[in-house]
Amino acid sequence: MKPELSLLVWATLLTLVQAVVAVQGAMMQVGLPMLAGNREGMPEIRGWGGRAARAHRNMLENLVLFAALVLAAVIAGKTNSTTLLGAQIFLYARIAYALVYIAGIPWLRTGVWGVSVVGLAMIFLQLI
Repeated sequence: MKPELSLLVWATLLTLVQAVVAVQGAMMQVGLPMLAGNREGMPEIRGWGGRAARAHRNMLENLVLFAALVLAAVIAGKTNSTTLLGAQIFLYARIAYALVYIAGIPWLRTGVWGVSVVGLAMIFLQLI
């Protein structure tokens, strides 16, 4: 398996872990019955639980881009040291992003997100 594909698998696992953390944060605030129900009238999840949910949604949005680029690079036979480095940068930045977002550090969060975009751009540039 191409290493970029392995990093895509790890990014998928990160997304799942973020979902579990977000659910835990919500459950601590509203309880399991509310989460297991239809969620009508559910209050906004605040604090780290809310940040975990927003970080997870952001990861879902970015995972689609990452997957598309990695799959295109592998299928086109354009993987190289730059696509691998871009994939590594993306994954490590996304791990940092989740931690920084849940911790509530806004400007650093934005900077780390920017680093993950650099990783995506590195892969994209090898495809054009």
